[in-house]
Amino acid sequence: MKLKLKLAALLIAIVVVGCTTARVDWNARIGHYTFDQAVTELGPPDKQARLTDGQRVAEWVTRHYANSSVAIGTGFGYGPGGGGYVQSVGPNTYETSLRLTFNTNNVLEKWSKN
Repeated sequence: MKLKLKLAALLIAIVVVGCTTARVDWNARIGHYTFDQAVTELGPPDKQARLTDGQRVAEWVTRHYANSSVAIGTGFGYGPGGGGYVQSVGPNTYETSLRLTFNTNNVLEKWSKN
């Protein structure tokens, strides 16, 4: 019994640690974080452009899925049989984007998130 409790506690600890995400302090990265580091950490950007002054603007888009659904139904019946109608509303999605602007030396100059 004690072994089962220890295993359960270990499993819970692993899940909790695995589900926590570290928040990135983008302000602390300004001035020394490079475009190459961003690509290594975040993967290739979804969009990028080079401005006329030589700056590079890159954007990473993250899609989030909410696994909620709602079923609304009505029914009618007589005896052992019956019928009905169910309307189901499926999962919702939303996007967030991270836009990083790099100077001509490919060093982070500013950032925004929405």
